[in-house]
Amino acid sequence: MPTPTDTAEFLEELNGGAFASQIGHALSEVASGVVDHGKAGKLVITLDFSQIGESSQVKIKHKLDYKVPTKRGTRTENTSLDTPMHVGSGGRITLFQEKHDQLFSRDEAPIKPRA
Repeated sequence: MPTPTDTAEFLEELNGGAFASQIGHALSEVASGVVDHGKAGKLVITLDFSQIGESSQVKIKHKLDYKVPTKRGTRTENTSLDTPMHVGSGGRITLFQEKHDQLFSRDEAPIKPRA
């Protein structure tokens, strides 16, 4: 069975960890506004995937959009960036390409050296 993408690692790899940090900041801002003003807040994370050429890489557009309740309304912020990622076996998404073991040992090589 393929190993699924490690969600925490994936989020940390988007934009070199800056996206995860932005999510943390937004979570705190929205929660604070909700508690301080008794109104609903909202945080939306959008991930759009597109293949890079004909490779096994994808460009992931990650967008963070949030509304913080204020005394007289809401304050809105958003950010959007792209991160290229590799898609490995079973669809596992990683920043770096998977390492593959050598297919044949020297003794099992399909082409024998000349004598």
